[in-house]
Amino acid sequence: MSIDVNNESGTEVDEQAILDIARYALARMRIHPLSELSVIVVDADAMEQLHIQWMDLPGPTDVMSFPMDELRPPSKDDDEPPQGLLGDIVLCPEVAAKQGAEAPTQHSTDEELQLLTVHGVLHLLGYDHEEPDEKAEMFGLQAAIVDGWRAEKGLTGPSPAPTVS
Repeated sequence: MSIDVNNESGTEVDEQAILDIARYALARMRIHPLSELSVIVVDADAMEQLHIQWMDLPGPTDVMSFPMDELRPPSKDDDEPPQGLLGDIVLCPEVAAKQGAEAPTQHSTDEELQLLTVHGVLHLLGYDHEEPDEKAEMFGLQAAIVDGWRAEKGLTGPSPAPTVS
């Protein structure tokens, strides 16, 4: 799995954890091990520009996903997953810090960025949360991936509650 993490935000973040949880999420979703992903961490101004340009919405947001080859998890366990370019995930630590602090189970900026990374991966794989049934599926999968990764890493305490809208 080729995953690049570029921090252009000027804020110190745990790039290794972002890389690790992205790799874990892609393996859990059975994405081809030679697929490629890019994660970019930007400041609030850059995120706001992307949010306006691509969503026509004001202000910065927490995470944006830009799919490339529209890869999907294999439908059956014995199917060979396709290889390709997953796309880009863009994260904003300033928004993540605010969301983590305001969440029902307060958590760190890095924990929020880990959650947002998984959220971005799922969007790249075609998951969405516009409809209630889609939201239940996506957020359930997101929680299972974050919980599994945290357990594998031996991290204790409650997992961050979904704060992504």
